[in-house]
Amino acid sequence: MAKYGFTSKIIHCDRRGPIEHGSIHKPIHTAVAYTYDDARDLAKVFQGKQPGYTYGRQVNPTVTALQDKVSLMEGGLATAAFATGMGAIGTTLFALLRAGDHVISSSFLFGNTNSLFNSFSAHGIEVTFVDATDVANVEAAVQANTKLVFVETIANPRTQVTDLAEIGALCEQHGLIFFVDNTMTTPYLFQPSQVKASLVINSLTKYIGGHANALGGSVTELGNYDWQRFDNIYDDYKGADSRLWGITQIKKKGLRDLGASLGPEAAHHISVGSDTLALRMERACSNTLKLAEYLSTHDKVKKVYYPGLQEHPQHGRSKQLFKSAGAIMSIELVDDIDCFDFINALDLVACSSNLGDTRSLAIPVAHSIYYEMGPERRASMGISDSLVRFSIGIEEPEDLLADFETALA
Repeated sequence: MAKYGFTSKIIHCDRRGPIEHGSIHKPIHTAVAYTYDDARDLAKVFQGKQPGYTYGRQVNPTVTALQDKVSLMEGGLATAAFATGMGAIGTTLFALLRAGDHVISSSFLFGNTNSLFNSFSAHGIEVTFVDATDVANVEAAVQANTKLVFVETIANPRTQVTDLAEIGALCEQHGLIFFVDNTMTTPYLFQPSQVKASLVINSLTKYIGGHANALGGSVTELGNYDWQRFDNIYDDYKGADSRLWGITQIKKKGLRDLGASLGPEAAHHISVGSDTLALRMERACSNTLKLAEYLSTHDKVKKVYYPGLQEHPQHGRSKQLFKSAGAIMSIELVDDIDCFDFINALDLVACSSNLGDTRSLAIPVAHSIYYEMGPERRASMGISDSLVRFSIGIEEPEDLLADFETALA
């Protein structure tokens, strides 16, 4: 299907494989147990010598179809799906790292991921946080025990753009796993394989699912890392194709042991939602740019953070790497405007902690999703008390502009 475009490929990928009764979508398989006429076949499936299904915590036909779809989107070799994006990150680190290992992470990190990494630090895996907008900061943090570099493409909520290409080259040079969170850009706007990423994580809850009706996460193996040089792979997971050693260990060791399994109903919702990913992203990104340009000249807005604006520090990098600058935008209001009053004055934009929805959403960052970090850590990340994050949806642009204009007035 390589000859087709992004949407043409993903909306027809289910029917390319065998589906019962000629269904367009892979149906929802709710069974958690699978039986075999020959017990030897079951043993072969468990041992990885034969494809098949063992138990619903690890494999499910509906989830497999979604995994194949995400691999197609990312241009990857294989994907493991999880109950949430946090489950995807946590399970991957659990499966691949051991006590005494060292991780380098972007300091401009989603609050829950930051909390997770601090938890890993408490259990013997060292984590160093750096400003990943400059590869020099990452290089300076490399140690003899460094195993992995973790970054987000565009940071949430201040929209810093990671020095992806240079970090990818650095990881290749040092033999490090380059783990990229593509949630803010999605596989439609950006392909992490082009910057030599090893693994890519997506919160399927967000843009890929797109309708705020299912939780999910995924990790995709892109085939750029030589797992034969990674000494944390257990012998049991060293199959014939060494490119799959990492994702096999993530699935068979991580997913099996931690059990962060994606359910078939959620997988079906996400798969159906993903069919319109490109269409939704085109509209949402267009809306965000129009709003960012409008707000950047408004006398009641102190600052607008959006990579699509020319004054953004990484505007050039964003333009070079991504099809568009995404649909996340944050603003700081002038001092005499209360951010709660402003959000309450919005009518079309809903107050919610989600992002990547078809609807436009707003949240007071310092008082909600970053509250637990405390004022000192927020200050180090440049998160002011007046910062409001927006996830812009697919409403008519003129309606959104009017809503912001009325609220600011």
